[in-house]
Formats: sequence, structure tokens, C-alpha cells
Amino acid sequence: MASSPCGNSNFDSGLEIKTRSVEQTLIPLVSQITTLINHKDRPKKSERTSAAIHRVGQAVSVAVGRFVAVGEAIASENQELKDEMGQACFEARRAGDAIAQLTDVGSAMQPQTDGRVTVFSDRTGMVKAARLLLSSVTKVLVLADRIVIKQIITSRNKVLVTLDKLERVSTFQEFVQIFSQFGNEMVEFAHLTGDRQNDLKDEKKKARMAAARAVLEKCTMMLLTASKTCLRHPDCESARINKDAVFHRMRCALEQVIEIVTEARSCGENKVLPTSIYNSIKDFKCSVECLRENLHSSTPQFVAGQLETLVERTEDFTDSPYTSHEQRQAILGVCQLARQETQQLVHAWIEAQSVHAKEATEELEVAILKTCQSIGDLRRELHKVAVGRASDLLKAHGEHLPLRALKAAGAEGNLEAVAEYSRTLTEQKEQLVETCRLLCHVSGTEPLEITCIHAEETFHVIGPQIISAAQTLALHPSSKIAKENLEVFCEAWDSQLCDMALLLKEINDVFEGRRGKHSANLKTAKAVKLDAEEQTSMAKLGLELRLLSSDVDSEVEKWEEQEHDIVRQSQSLASMAYNMYLFTRYRTTLLHSTPLTLSLSLSLSMTLSPTVFVSFSLFQLVDEEKSVVITETEKLVVLCQQLQMGAKTPVQGKTATFQKVATLHLLGF
Repeated sequence: MASSPCGNSNFDSGLEIKTRSVEQTLIPLVSQITTLINHKDRPKKSERTSAAIHRVGQAVSVAVGRFVAVGEAIASENQELKDEMGQACFEARRAGDAIAQLTDVGSAMQPQTDGRVTVFSDRTGMVKAARLLLSSVTKVLVLADRIVIKQIITSRNKVLVTLDKLERVSTFQEFVQIFSQFGNEMVEFAHLTGDRQNDLKDEKKKARMAAARAVLEKCTMMLLTASKTCLRHPDCESARINKDAVFHRMRCALEQVIEIVTEARSCGENKVLPTSIYNSIKDFKCSVECLRENLHSSTPQFVAGQLETLVERTEDFTDSPYTSHEQRQAILGVCQLARQETQQLVHAWIEAQSVHAKEATEELEVAILKTCQSIGDLRRELHKVAVGRASDLLKAHGEHLPLRALKAAGAEGNLEAVAEYSRTLTEQKEQLVETCRLLCHVSGTEPLEITCIHAEETFHVIGPQIISAAQTLALHPSSKIAKENLEVFCEAWDSQLCDMALLLKEINDVFEGRRGKHSANLKTAKAVKLDAEEQTSMAKLGLELRLLSSDVDSEVEKWEEQEHDIVRQSQSLASMAYNMYLFTRYRTTLLHSTPLTLSLSLSLSMTLSPTVFVSFSLFQLVDEEKSVVITETEKLVVLCQQLQMGAKTPVQGKTATFQKVATLHLLGF
């Protein structure tokens, strides 16, 4: 037998593929190599088959050559990976050349026996070459994946530096400048982490990444309004507390993202999550059902201990002050039944072992079925309690009465009323936090467990933030910025309630066996997918619009309304442009485009009103300023007329509608 051209392989069995992109890249290569190796099973081959195998071997070699060229280019651009990447590329090229030689039917290495044409004779050499090729190619891909991780870490570090600057600013002008930079950096970070989340194979990591990214997205707007409020009211303690909480939460979320992508030891992934009742039930049933195959797979003491641990965890339900007496009695009754059935199981189990039975006896089989049925009844009862309470809470909170009352009391400057409604909101928050904990017990999958934990943490944090924002408004009832800040936190609360409703549906789908995502996607699916460049552009425009609107709001507070109609009209147009942006991002309350275009048309009609420009011309302006203003006004009139015509133009179909909104949005700039 000829020796292998690649010698001893360096196969690294410890390489772990963590992303779908690496896995998908390897699949075609594995398929081709499998084809080559399997064809040796039948030694006699036709010339046609031999030629086909030769072509496959050459194709593998050429593909590896192109792949290695890319790997070497990556190595030259990243010095810290140069040695490792160079070695992996060398091994991949060597293995590819070896496969090409082994499949070359015309080479001297291919002996012919009895006049028969055979494919490669060195099967051992082919296996070694294949193992080395897969190992080295995987290593190149994993090393290249480190570049992606490095990009995420670098992006995170940039965000942290800018975040520190934002926390220390003392003037509104400086804040606007730095926040604009922060917005661009957050957009970049969001794209990198979003791609990483979609690429992860581990559903638990995807769920944790989704939760962290959701926190960052929601906190970005909170950070804007909380910081503005603190700048406007620097001596207000509640405003400072509100702002500090947002910055702390953003830093924690940024750290969690890095822990996920780097698999740091401090990562929450490695922290033991509280075991859910669902997982305890699954483990208990597995131990019981294994007795059918092996009577010595476990011990009676261990199984009995599993049940007691499971029953102990149901105390989260039975000890809750929000669990009704009937529900508590039902849970305790099912637990008692499960204990009795388990005792019968242990008795039948010991009997079967005493007679040296090789498989489950009829009595033991009946006991197994009854025990599993009682545990199934317990799961159904707990699911009914948790889901029923969550549904009732969502219905009760649908009217948002405490939030409305808090906003009204804050706007009136009524600190006593704010304190009273804050206690009501705190009680609701505690109910929601506990309900999320119960849902975690019955969620059914690990990703949904993580999403329940995220929801619990979100309600726990946002509740006090709403209260501090309401206290700030009560102390400064005429402050538009304080009012806007409270509104943003209330919207975050509403958004989390919507996420909880989606989570509840997912949990029901798992319980009833319906097919669903069963993951931690905290958002509904988008109807249209924009590419990365379009998403970046839209996100930046949204942040810029928000900042410009904030500038206008700040200036309007200083001016008398009767003397500045044009400013109010400009503010209206800015608000309309921002609503159009939200519509294209699917974050508006409008269900279709008709109200949007109608509102735009009315807004433009008011802007074109002659009285506005007549009053504006009465401003005390010097000649140069007047000429500039008149020129810009004429441009504004033309643009408004174009927008009016576009708004009134009827279109049909989803694509045409969004194209129309996008066109109007661009005209708005």
C-alpha cells in the first residue's frame, strides 16, 4: 500500500462549530469527501466512474486553494492570528493536494491489478487526508470567526467610551453632539450583534443575545430623554436617579453581549439558572420511563428524591398571595396523588428486583403509566394557573389606568397623588414579576425560560424608573422634557406588556404541541426586509430626527406662541417626518398608510397657509436675513406642494405603498 501524501494528520477533534455559517460552509465539503471515501467500498470501477472521482478530487483541491487564499489574506490583515491561520491554511492546502493525488487515476500512485481500472488504492491515506482537510478548514473558519468577535468587542468598546462621555456632559449642545456619535456607534453595534445572533447555533445563546439587544434598543431612547431631563433640571434628585438607572442597565446589557460572544466564564450562560418545574418534570419522567429498559438504571431513593424536589418547587405557586384557594388546593391535591403513585411505583420496582426480573413486570408497567399520568396532571394544573394569571393581568393592564393617573398627577404637580399611584404601580409590578417567574416554570423550552427571566427583570427595573420620572415631572410640571421622559418610560412598559403577550402565545404553542418559533425573538416579524445599508441609513435618520425634534422642543419652550407660528408649523412638519420614519420601521400605531398621508396632507395645508408667512414677514429682520428667509420660504412652498401631490396620489399594493411613503419621507428632507 502506498504511503499517504499527507503523512500523519493533525486532526483536532476539539474544534467546536458554534455558528451556522461555519456549519453551512462545511456541508458541501463533507459531502464531496464522503463521496470519495464511499466509492472505495466497491473496488471495481468503470473508466467513467474513475473519471468522475478524479473530477471530484480535482474540484476539492481547486476549492481548497481558493479557500486558503482567502484565509491567507485574512491572516495578513490580522497579525494576532497570522501564525495560527498560516498553519491551518498550510495544512488545508497540503490535504487538498493529497486528495488530488490520490484521485488522479493517471498517476504512478494508482496501481492496476489484473487489468482492472481502480480508483485510489490508498484508502487509509484518503481517510487521513480527509480528516486533515476537514480539521484544517474548520480551524480556518473558526479563526476567521474570531475576527467577527473582535469587531463586536471593538464596537462595544467604542460605545462604552462614548457612553462615559455622555454621562459626564454638562451642556445641552455638547450632549447633542456626542449623542449623534453615540447613535451611529449603536447602529453599527446593533448590526454586528444582530448578524451574530442569527448565526448562533445554540438557541439559549440566541435567546440571551435577543434579550440583551432588546434592552439596548429600548434604553437608547430612554437615555436620550433621561439625560435631557437631567441637563434641564440638574438639581433634581429623582431625575439623576432615573438617568443613572438607564446608564447602568445599558452597561450591563453591553457586558452580557460580550460574555455571550466570547463565552467568558462570568457569562450568565455558565451561571446555573434556577431549575424550572418543567425541566424537573421532564427529568423525573425520564428516570421513571427508563425502568422499562433497565431496572437498575436508577435507585428508588433517587427517584423519590426527584419527586420531593419537584413538589418543593411548586411552592412558588402555592405560597403566592395571588393564587386563589381553589387553585392552591388543586395543586396540593395533584402533588399528593403523584406521591402516592410514586410510592406504588417504588413498591413494584423493589418487587421486580427481588425476583431478578430482566424487564419491567406487568405491575411495574402499570405503576409507571400511573406515575407519568399524575405528573402530567400536575404539569397541566400548573400551566393553567400560570397562563390564566398572565392572561388576567394582561387584560387588567390593557387600559393602563395607573400610568394614565401617574402622568396626569405629574402634569398637575401633585406629589401626593404621584406617591399614591406609584404604590399602585409597584403592586402591579410585583404581580407581573411573580407571574413571569411562574411562566418560567411552565415555559417548556430553555429559550422561552430565558425570555421569561428577561421579562421579569424588565418589569422589575422599569417600574421604579417610571416612578422616578413621574416624581421629576411633579416637581417640574411645566417641563416638556420631563413630560416626554415619563412618556418614553411608559411606552417601554407598554412594549414589555406586548412582548409578554407574544411570550404567552409561544408558551401555549409549546404546551399544546403546535409548531412555532419557540425562541426568544422579542419582536414580531417584519413584512419587508431591508439590507444592512438601508437599515443603517434609516436608523441614523431616526436618531437625527429625534435630536432635531428635541432641539425644536427646547427652543419652542423659550418663545411666545403667538409670535412664532412658523416655528410651530416647522415642529409639526418635523413630527410628521418622524412619524413617516416610524411607519417605514413598522413602529407606528397606524395600521395602514391612509391616516399617515391624510395627516401629512392636512399638515402641509396648514403650513402653506398665507397667514403663517405673513406673520413671519413681520419679524424684525435685517435686509440680508429677509432675502435669505424669502428664498428659503419659496423653496419650502414648492416642496410642500410636491408633498401634497404625492400624498394625494392613490396607490395599490404593499410595495407601492411603502415606495410612496419612502418617497414622501425623502421629500421631507
